[in-house]
Amino acid sequence: MKNSEPGQQKEIQLQSRHREILALVGKNRLRLVLAMICMLVEAGGVSLTAYLMKPVVDHILVSSDTRMLNIVPLLIVAVYFLRALSIYWGDYLMTYVGQDIIRRLRNRLYEKIQDLPLSFFQKETTGALMSRIINDVNFVRDMVSSTITGSLRDLFTIIGLIAVLITQIWYLALFALLVLPAAFFPIVIFGRKVRRTSTGCQEEMADISAHLHETFAGNKIVKAFGMEGFEKNRFFEKSRRLFKMEMKETRARVITSPINLFLGGVAAAVIVWYGGHQVLSGAFTAGTFVSFLTALILLYKPIKDISNFNNAIQRGLAATDRIFDIVERSSEITDDPNPVEIQPGPHRVTFDGVYFKYQDEMVLRDIRLEVNSGEVLAIAGTSGGGKTSLVNLIPRFYDVSKGAICVDGLDIRKASIASLRKQIAIVTQEPILFNDTVKNNIAYGRQNATDEEIVSAARAAYAYDFIQGFPRQFDTNIGELGTRLSGGEKQRICIARALLKDAPILILDEATSSLDTESEKLVQKALENLMQGRTTFVIAHRLSTIAHANRIIVVVNGRIAEQGTHAELMALQGEYCKLNQMQFSDQPAEGSPQPH
Repeated sequence: MKNSEPGQQKEIQLQSRHREILALVGKNRLRLVLAMICMLVEAGGVSLTAYLMKPVVDHILVSSDTRMLNIVPLLIVAVYFLRALSIYWGDYLMTYVGQDIIRRLRNRLYEKIQDLPLSFFQKETTGALMSRIINDVNFVRDMVSSTITGSLRDLFTIIGLIAVLITQIWYLALFALLVLPAAFFPIVIFGRKVRRTSTGCQEEMADISAHLHETFAGNKIVKAFGMEGFEKNRFFEKSRRLFKMEMKETRARVITSPINLFLGGVAAAVIVWYGGHQVLSGAFTAGTFVSFLTALILLYKPIKDISNFNNAIQRGLAATDRIFDIVERSSEITDDPNPVEIQPGPHRVTFDGVYFKYQDEMVLRDIRLEVNSGEVLAIAGTSGGGKTSLVNLIPRFYDVSKGAICVDGLDIRKASIASLRKQIAIVTQEPILFNDTVKNNIAYGRQNATDEEIVSAARAAYAYDFIQGFPRQFDTNIGELGTRLSGGEKQRICIARALLKDAPILILDEATSSLDTESEKLVQKALENLMQGRTTFVIAHRLSTIAHANRIIVVVNGRIAEQGTHAELMALQGEYCKLNQMQFSDQPAEGSPQPH
């Protein structure tokens, strides 16, 4: 019983996902109904084509009926005109439905990904997520727009042609129908295999997408370390695995058509042999038999197409599962049922016995800290000690495992996430910019800002002068991730963005650690402008940049080991002093004991 429960849950989950896809299809009911009418007209046209072979043979070729010679060609033209019209509108309407479903599904997937917490992005690769939004969604589009359209059309055509077969020679039709289930048997068997192998293909494609994203974004490092050959070989191996998986899928996909072709050939041979004898004996006319045979021959194509469509449907269903694996993912960072809006203004931030565990490892332990409004708190410590984890808890990128973080006495878990993050501006070590204009990057957190406010923020960030040197100044596109800017220029654009947001709580996560001395001086001046009047948390790689902070805490192994001013901590001769001596071993640090 226990073994069957997971299988039942999986089946219920699959049914739920498929119902959601059908619900998306149902949003275009009118177009679906019109498309199905078009398909019925086309299927009727195919059946009429087979039926018209009877008067062509019996009345025109055998009886030489000139009246029918004039009527039948006109009927054929009318039938093909209606077929052409129905094919156009049927395909257009169903493509519209398919594209609309994909638009909604792609938007839903992107919306969900954006709402998931930071921990999700640390587990998933960017390339894999891109593959789900682009490649997997396209498989669903093919399943809905072309495959389902073709399947319905072929199903109606099969029904129409079977009706012709029965009306012409019913007992031969019964024999043909006995062969038909045998034709669908391999479709079902190999369709399941196509679905399994298609999932593997999509996973391999996601892996390739991730590899491409990494090696293109990190091309400078690849070249600097002479690793072009290594990365080529890695790509070739991934490409080989994808090729093997695709060929495995191809074997399962292409085998159904030859099997059906052979079964159809055997059935046709028996029918021609028996039907020929019946015509010669006068049991039915040549026209009846030719009409029957035409309908039988026309029946092969829709059956074959349904086989191919089934393969595409299985690929689409596999892609649907991969998409809904993300869509159904729950976020551990959620709003309280009755969230409190944090109002703009100066804020006091308190850490009350905070513990934080990440992936079964306790990163922070018993953090007790109160940072007053307008205070600059510097956070020092060795790499991996928990400095960044501490500040990442403030905007709820992660939630505390125990204890509470409060803003003005309010537990941030009871505040609305949107209002909390509106109070916070962040400048990180890696400046994150977008492939857009300088102006739009500065106004990213406050899109209704005026041009004057954007210029003012750029001046305060010491970015105005170099922006004026650009070809189109503030309207210059800075390229992907700001590749057209230097490191110092990127960071000053980020500082201008934070200045314009004008948030009362500021987080600076090693904002100058990757800059040269000249750029650091300019960025430091910009940061001083940014910190004025704000409750500021500064993580600094270079201790010289935090010597003038109101207070410094030293985080060691997830705990606050020391706190005080620069002078007080140097006098303690503890962890902070050790860090200072490590950084300035070649010259005496300010406040450190002088050698005699």
